[in-house]
Amino acid sequence: MPTALGAHADRLRAVAALLAPKGRREQGCFAFEGPTLLDDAHAAGVVPSAIYATPEALAGSAAIAALERAGSAVFTVDARAMRKISDVESPSGIVAVATQRLLPVADLAPTGLVLLLADIGDPGNAGTLLRSAEAFGARAAIFGDRGVDPYHPKVVRAAMGAHFRLPLGRAAPEALLALGADARAVGLEAGGRPLDRAALGPDPLLVVGNERHGLGRWEGLCARRVAIPMRGLSESLNAAIAGSIALFVAAQP
Repeated sequence: MPTALGAHADRLRAVAALLAPKGRREQGCFAFEGPTLLDDAHAAGVVPSAIYATPEALAGSAAIAALERAGSAVFTVDARAMRKISDVESPSGIVAVATQRLLPVADLAPTGLVLLLADIGDPGNAGTLLRSAEAFGARAAIFGDRGVDPYHPKVVRAAMGAHFRLPLGRAAPEALLALGADARAVGLEAGGRPLDRAALGPDPLLVVGNERHGLGRWEGLCARRVAIPMRGLSESLNAAIAGSIALFVAAQP
């Protein structure tokens, strides 16, 4: 049975803290919003620790009732309280909290296509890349440890449920070098071999660089480099578009 919460409840302060990196780091959790992401979590077998919903949103969501039966604590809040815990201008009326799931890189996909976000800084680009990686059958995604937080609200929103289906990790270049990942790493770089003529191998670790600095400190990991041939006058594509194209090509048999 859902529990009603007042606008000043301690629980809501803890949820609001998840909007900032410090709060996510201290609690080991993240928040996600809306009925679509909640349905994605439910379909993937992810049971949030808590779900906060307005009475209207609660009445319109079958997933909330199912997740409550599976163990989620459900709370009702009014529209004013919802605005305090939401990251968007027009809240949907549902905010859920789940545990972060960052795995050690040694446990992430020893075979198959893996995406490495080499210190990608823009959360929209990072989330789009996760969405593309999951769509094209990548086995896992690894975030550079100096890039955007994998559980930044905008990353979660742009990834469209990939966080619930795609194993994630975070690492520095040294950790991957120690695992011998350089043998499968392919860096996406303007001066590389044309992607349509490059052999990526059966288990590529596709490295997509930072929007401003390219591969940067990840260059040493990438013995092979590929580039996307362009016929127009544009000098480059943004990281999300370039990485998505490369993921599609890398996924081909």
